[in-house]
Amino acid sequence: MTSLTQRSSGLVQRRTEASRNAAAADRERGSGDEDYEPGRGDEQDEDDSGDSKETRLTLMEEVLLLGLKDREGYTSFWNDCISSGLRGCMLIELALRGRLQLEACGMRRKSLLSRKVICKSDAPTGDVLLDEALKHIKETQPPETVQSWIELLSGETWNPLKLHYQLRNVRERLAKNLVEKGVLTTEKQNFLLFDMTTHPLTNNTIKQRLIKKVQEAVLDKWVNNPQRMDKRLLALIFLAHSSDVLENAFAPLLDDQYDLAMKRVRQLLDLEPEGESMKPNANELLWAVVAAFTK
Repeated sequence: MTSLTQRSSGLVQRRTEASRNAAAADRERGSGDEDYEPGRGDEQDEDDSGDSKETRLTLMEEVLLLGLKDREGYTSFWNDCISSGLRGCMLIELALRGRLQLEACGMRRKSLLSRKVICKSDAPTGDVLLDEALKHIKETQPPETVQSWIELLSGETWNPLKLHYQLRNVRERLAKNLVEKGVLTTEKQNFLLFDMTTHPLTNNTIKQRLIKKVQEAVLDKWVNNPQRMDKRLLALIFLAHSSDVLENAFAPLLDDQYDLAMKRVRQLLDLEPEGESMKPNANELLWAVVAAFTK
């Protein structure tokens, strides 16, 4: 007998065989994992699905969007931190998608910064920059540390044999991604001696939503416990600070709100990554990137 489900709109939906199979798969998966909640995928599934009505942005795109001037369409010429910050974003994004992890700490309990980055899965992410970084990490033997990968992907190496690891035109490529997602547009600006391609903001709603999300994380929705914070949001706060763009999200705040927000960001920056990485459900690679920027 076909089971029927009454929707609030008054329409009736037939439960197909496919939906039954999906529910059965959820139950089967949940039986082997006590923390699993039916209907809620793991981080990799959640990140890779494109079903959300909201425009999904990667960590790199979010950090770049916070750093871009709305009308001018480029980042500050004086910001020399965002390049390495974006590479840190890539490592954490790949870790949250289940592609990378740190090697085992071993009996001697190696520090986060001395442990190598290991490729956990080489499945394509659907993002050209992430896949390019993942390919480099997978094919490199012996493996490198988080600190080394941030430098290599940024092109900050004295070894000419390792210059091929540098990811080029990262900001421009990320901006083009945001153009494709309808967040930015493309223009040409004349700077006396040269013309430059710029990417002014065209969808202010998405940027304001991003700014509100960052503000609420350290104000209205502050939980005073990094283990209870969403890992992606926690990483965004750390990396926006490391990229010197976090201030842009707090600029609209009132003085009292600004002081409180910065106080709580300082609390996060004062955390000990080694200790935090050993807590339940912590992402070790995330804390290794944090350690690389806060050491």
